[in-house]
Amino acid sequence: MQANGGLVAGSHKRNELVRIRHDSDGGPKPLKDLNGQTCQICGDTVGLTETGDIFVACNECAFPVCRPCYEYERRDGNQACPQCKTRYRRHKGSPRVDGDEEEDDVDDLENEFSYPQGNNKAARQWQGDDANLSSSARHDPLPLLTNGQQVSGEIPSVRDNLSVRSTSGPLGPSDKQLPYIDPRQPVPVRIVDPTKDLNAYGLGNVDWKERVEGWKLKQEKNMQMTNRYGGEGKGGDEIERTGSNGEELQMADDARQPMSRVVPISSAHLTPYRIVIILRLIILGFFLQYRCSHPVNDAYPLWLVSVICEVWFALSWLLDQFPKWFPVERETYLDRLALRYDREGEPSQLAPIDVFVSTVDPLKEPPLITANTVLSILAVDYPVDKVSCYVSDDGSAMLTFESLSETAEFARKWVPFCKKHSIEPRAPEFYFAQKIDYLKDKIQPSFVKERRAMKREYEEFKVRINALVAKAQKMPEEGWTMQDGTPWPGNNPRDHPGMIQVFLGHSGGLDTDGNELPRLVYVSREKRPGFQHHKKAGAMNALIRVSAVLTNGAYLLNVDCDHYFNNSKALKEAMCFMMDPAYGKKTCYVQFPQRFDGIDLHDRYANRNIVFFDINLKGLDGIQGPVYVGTGCCFNRQALYGYDPVLTEADLEPNIIIKSCCGSRKKGKNSNKYTDKKRAVKRSESNIPIFNTEDMDEGVEGYDEEKSLLMSQRSLEKRFGQSSVFISATFMEMGGIPPTTNSATLLKEAIHVISCGYEDKTEWGKEIGWIYGSVTEDILTGFKMHARGWISIYCMPPRPAFKGSAPINLSDRLNQVLRWALGSIEILLSRHCPIWYGYNGKLKLLERLAYINTIVYPLTSIPLLAYCVLPAVCLLTGKFIIPEISNYASMWFILLFISIAATGILELRWSGVSIEDWWRNEQFWVIGGTSAHLFAVFQGLLKVLAGIDTNFTVTSKASDEDGDFAELYIFKWTALLIPPTTVLIVNLVGIVSGVSTAINSGYQSWGPLFGKLFFAIWVIVHLYPFLKGLLGRQNRTPTIVIVWSILLASIFSLLWVRIDPFTTDDKLDSIRGQCGIDC
Repeated sequence: MQANGGLVAGSHKRNELVRIRHDSDGGPKPLKDLNGQTCQICGDTVGLTETGDIFVACNECAFPVCRPCYEYERRDGNQACPQCKTRYRRHKGSPRVDGDEEEDDVDDLENEFSYPQGNNKAARQWQGDDANLSSSARHDPLPLLTNGQQVSGEIPSVRDNLSVRSTSGPLGPSDKQLPYIDPRQPVPVRIVDPTKDLNAYGLGNVDWKERVEGWKLKQEKNMQMTNRYGGEGKGGDEIERTGSNGEELQMADDARQPMSRVVPISSAHLTPYRIVIILRLIILGFFLQYRCSHPVNDAYPLWLVSVICEVWFALSWLLDQFPKWFPVERETYLDRLALRYDREGEPSQLAPIDVFVSTVDPLKEPPLITANTVLSILAVDYPVDKVSCYVSDDGSAMLTFESLSETAEFARKWVPFCKKHSIEPRAPEFYFAQKIDYLKDKIQPSFVKERRAMKREYEEFKVRINALVAKAQKMPEEGWTMQDGTPWPGNNPRDHPGMIQVFLGHSGGLDTDGNELPRLVYVSREKRPGFQHHKKAGAMNALIRVSAVLTNGAYLLNVDCDHYFNNSKALKEAMCFMMDPAYGKKTCYVQFPQRFDGIDLHDRYANRNIVFFDINLKGLDGIQGPVYVGTGCCFNRQALYGYDPVLTEADLEPNIIIKSCCGSRKKGKNSNKYTDKKRAVKRSESNIPIFNTEDMDEGVEGYDEEKSLLMSQRSLEKRFGQSSVFISATFMEMGGIPPTTNSATLLKEAIHVISCGYEDKTEWGKEIGWIYGSVTEDILTGFKMHARGWISIYCMPPRPAFKGSAPINLSDRLNQVLRWALGSIEILLSRHCPIWYGYNGKLKLLERLAYINTIVYPLTSIPLLAYCVLPAVCLLTGKFIIPEISNYASMWFILLFISIAATGILELRWSGVSIEDWWRNEQFWVIGGTSAHLFAVFQGLLKVLAGIDTNFTVTSKASDEDGDFAELYIFKWTALLIPPTTVLIVNLVGIVSGVSTAINSGYQSWGPLFGKLFFAIWVIVHLYPFLKGLLGRQNRTPTIVIVWSILLASIFSLLWVRIDPFTTDDKLDSIRGQCGIDC
């Protein structure tokens, strides 16, 4: 599918496919190098045969190779086609080589290349990775919409001059009429010969020219080493030459070095930390033993509640603490990655990556923020033919579509500016907002002038986006209409066809310097009434499928629409792990920490989550890897397909690759788990695809046993869905698309795989892709991968890879935390709960404890709320939860507090987290625990047990129009504020009541009062940020807070007069004895 080819909309079940083109679409443009073919090895013309036809070296794929290169490969190479790895047959006039005697009738070649329309028309003209093909330079395989007329029906078999390629394969025109591929037909399979070089079987992932040059260089080095060390009587010149190649040998050694390493945390930091944890565990045991064995008889209910709360807090601490036992840090070596896969002057061998951006409501997620995220992706420091950006519009908003069109046009200017001057970050809004010396390290005289011009261009771009936003505030009665007068297909967000538009691509969009840009694709999946669409998880699964059909990158990276690339080398950072021989085959994802812009200086509501990202996830990285946090994560596509990680060769049986592919899924009464004998793949250490499904019908003689083990088409469809193109893509470990697939087939398949009924009766959302069943699909998806034995990596580059926005006002922050906690409760009450799921020996114990802690933490809100109310109750009643203690008992209390403080200090020491961030985290733990977590528990119970669903609320990304951190002071009343407000007021009243009682009772009552006051003040201090949030900005206290304050003050004043604690009993009796009005 080409860039600027128009919007494609359709519905698979309704058998409709429509192509809508813009008015700005130009006429046909000539293709480049249309009259001749170029050899993909030496660059010369392919040439003609004796009969005048174009020379075709390989009759399997027609990969363009000239006669001299063909002869050289047969004589000195591996005698196979560099494209499809099929052994070259001998042509007339070619000298015989070893293996020719195995061929039958090798001299009878008259019928071997009998193409229907002549060889010169049948041979494909490959242009290579730098082909510049116009979107209108081919016959249009789809009906056009110019007057709003919809065309329905099957797509006929059409002529198409374009063969759609992958990001790593060739692309070129073809005059041959390509056959229509029916996706409902069984997918053919060809069994490959394991004795051949199958590193990129049929995909063209290995550049042949580089391979030949590398082979020649290797031979030259071998000859040099032989001449230097193999002969006797070396001369002085030869001795000097031994050092001339030292740098090259050193580079070769560096290329074999690991691309990352684990940086162990100093034992001087970790050893005391672990000792204190053990001591704290011992002290906690003695403390709980004392509390349980010394009840308070005159306040037994209060004592019982407090002991239950303390036992739960102890269990919660254990779940949180021990997964941090093995914290590690990592560092990457980008120079070694470049030496191995991305050498200067040579074609890049880096793996293709598909980047996903998800958005729903453009009014809550401003298009300008999404545009900045997309621009930072398009300008990333990675080979352009290896990057594809997919934007999922789950709200089918024409505002998102039009703003993405504007973004694609601005990217033609922005991307070359970023790469020319190596600026950071590459999101224009945040680059121009930096308050730094932007001239630092800039040496080009034209930089200042170009920067000013680019800033002006960006401001004009912002005006255009703002105009689109203003226009979209109110939908016309007849619905939105596109530029050519066609009604927008997504006018009804709950009932619309699937839509795909390629704005930029390797065959179309060029920047202002004439260089290619990464592919940019707009996707809006089909939605119909009566179907369950599974919110964000369903949208991400649709992106997995459509990207596999169109580009099929070996790795995926997903970001939220407000998380831009702050580090242009983020993809290379991830590839240091994914493409590392030691880690790549067992790593399911590389998680980056979340960093945020626009947070107030003191981070009042702990929006940065520093403790979680810099302590908890570092600890998990030393076990089995961090949990998936929903954004800024690079996935191995094979892990998302539900496969098992690669095992060592010692664990593999003969033919285990094929057996594991063909194993049937065992179904039990209570679970649908995969076992080691199924398709969930224990592959060998090689990079070869298992088999090529597009050639299944051909077969290879001598492999009948292996062929009998292949998975049937029905079982493939039951697992992945009824799309032959997508099923073929799932077997391509290194990514890429079969080069023989035509664009019409890809378009139809892309619409098909995003149809609303595609996932019916498949394993999508159960074992494949993002897992359904929770609004926090990230936790569930990562847990399933870890349960299969995969590991994950935590990558923290010196410059943060991604930055995003976070809600900084109190109400939005609590709603965000509510959604996270609700998702945890849903997982807790599901079959995927880590407490009882996945006991197959692949999930490590401490990793399981971390997942259990991730899903049970909302339950802590119930004992936390009770414990926060206890001090006030004790102050008001004069009772206490602790009896009079001896010196021995007081020692355990003191030691417990000392161990808690020591654990926190030592944790901050090895992690580098500041004490202010740690304290903000502690405060918000109490604020969230007494509000959002509490509501999540009850909402989760209602949803799971009673079927009462709660709506998913998109977090608003507001702009800061009223000054710095104006959003911080926005007050939005919500029921989440009631519990912490009640706790705060009750404790304030309790303190006043307790102090007044002590003043009235005398000196002896002050001793017991201190313990009660300590706990009450502890609660108030933790809720202090919440109190500031209620009051708002100075002189701008919300009216509702004033009304509530007056009402509560009046109630407490009346209660105070009724209780009258300062009046003594003697005076009270005398007052009662006086005569009143009725005396």
